[in-house]
Order: sequence, then C-alpha cells, then structure tokens
Amino acid sequence: QVQLVESGGGLVQPGGSLRLSCTASGSIYSMYEMGWYRQAPGKQRELVATITSGGNRKYADSVKGRFTISRDSAKNTMYLQMNSLKPEDTAVYCCNADVATTYAGGLRRNDFWGQGTQVTVSS
Repeated sequence: QVQLVESGGGLVQPGGSLRLSCTASGSIYSMYEMGWYRQAPGKQRELVATITSGGNRKYADSVKGRFTISRDSAKNTMYLQMNSLKPEDTAVYCCNADVATTYAGGLRRNDFWGQGTQVTVSS
C-alpha cells in the first residue's frame, strides 16, 4: 500500500505564494506520472499540473506562468510552487501518483490519492 501526504496549504493574500509538498511512502518500487488536482466548493475536480518520471510537465491554462511543478525522485516527493495567487485558486489541492508497488514477489501498478490540503486566497 502507498500513502500520499500533502502539506503546505494555508491562507494567503492575493498575489502571495505557497509551496505545496506531496510525499509518498509505502512499498514503492517505482513512481511514474504524478499530478496535482484541485476542487473548489461547488465545482468539479480539475487538473492543475502533471509531471512524468522523465520530468515532462503539463499545466492547466489557468495556472501557466504562475505555478511550477517539480519532483525529487530520491525523496518520493512532488512539489507545487504557486506564485501570484488569485482568489479563484482557492480550493482543496490533492496529489495523485501512478505507482508500482511490490506485491507477493511481484509488482502491481495502481493510482493513489492524498487527502488534500486547503489553499485559501483572500484578503
């Protein structure tokens, strides 16, 4: 089993910055694509950014130029640097990871989610 734990959320004023972290633990053999998603009250969950094991990045149009996704494979940790935050960025941010785990002498691959961290942008 794999656990993903997010941290770094909080209350910030418009124009401010936050850095989110997502750390994976458990019987990890290899981690593939990881991503950040967010869900605002009354809205559907949306993709924020993804990063492959090779470092290829994709961003939602709404965050391009303001957010930067990165990962430290040695630490099984992914980051989201969020700059120039806007009130519309307010949401619960969750991390997702495609992970191969050791299982009964073999490997299996599953998708895992964290519990989320609240980001509130308000003056």
